[in-house]
Amino acid sequence: MTAPTGARSRLVHGPGLLLVWLYGVMVVGAVSRSVVQIATDFDRAPLAYSLSALAGVVYGFITYSLVRGGQRARRAALVCCAAELAGVLVVGTWTLVEPSAFPDATVWSDYGMGYLFIPVLLPVTAVMWLRRSRAAAPMG
Repeated sequence: MTAPTGARSRLVHGPGLLLVWLYGVMVVGAVSRSVVQIATDFDRAPLAYSLSALAGVVYGFITYSLVRGGQRARRAALVCCAAELAGVLVVGTWTLVEPSAFPDATVWSDYGMGYLFIPVLLPVTAVMWLRRSRAAAPMG
C-alpha cells in the first residue's frame, strides 16, 4: 500500500513552514496596506497601490499552494514565485530609474527595501525550497 498523496508531497515541513509563515505575513502586510491606500488615497498613486494589491494576491496564492501541497500546487507555486521575482525586479528597477512614476512606494519598490528586502529574497528562497523538496520527495 502506498502512502497518501498528501503525506508524500507535503510542502509545509522544515523550511517550508517558515516560508508559509513569511508569505502569510506578506499577505497581511501587502493586502492591508493596499486596501487602506486604495480606499483613502487611490488618486495619489493608483499604479503603486494597484501593484501592492497585486503583490498581496500573488503572496496569497503562493501561501495557499504551499499549504495545499501536491505536484500541481508545487508547479503553481513555482510559476507564481518566478512571476513574483520578475515583478520585484521590474518594479524595483522601475522605481529606481523613474521614481516620479511612483509618488508612493509599493511592496516591491526598491526591491522591497521597505519590507527589509523580503520581497526579493522570499521568491528565490521559495524556488530553492520547492526544487529541493521535490528532489527529496519519495517517488510513488
